[in-house]
Amino acid sequence: MTRQERRLARERVTISLMIRMYCSAHHDCAGALCGDCAALEAYALQRVEKCPFGWRKPACAKCPIHCYKPDMRERVRVVMRYAGPRMLLSHPVLALLHLLDGARRPQLR
Repeated sequence: MTRQERRLARERVTISLMIRMYCSAHHDCAGALCGDCAALEAYALQRVEKCPFGWRKPACAKCPIHCYKPDMRERVRVVMRYAGPRMLLSHPVLALLHLLDGARRPQLR
């Protein structure tokens, strides 16, 4: 697996973990994702796959193209506000790499 493939795979894992953390804390689903969170996860993973920048993609918050629908973008923001700080404790390496991805200047070529 190339470095580029690993970065996109890590981004998929990170967003999935964040959504799962949020869902388990806010919804009573007995360990599985509720319907709304499952739909959000599927949508977010689809957006990562279809990003026109590919592995060079910036953090979504810094992207010049906002490909998320406004309501889904707000839902992801809510999830990240909740799960982001908690990721530092439960998945510190992924959290740190996610923060570094957000601080990196976009390579939009």
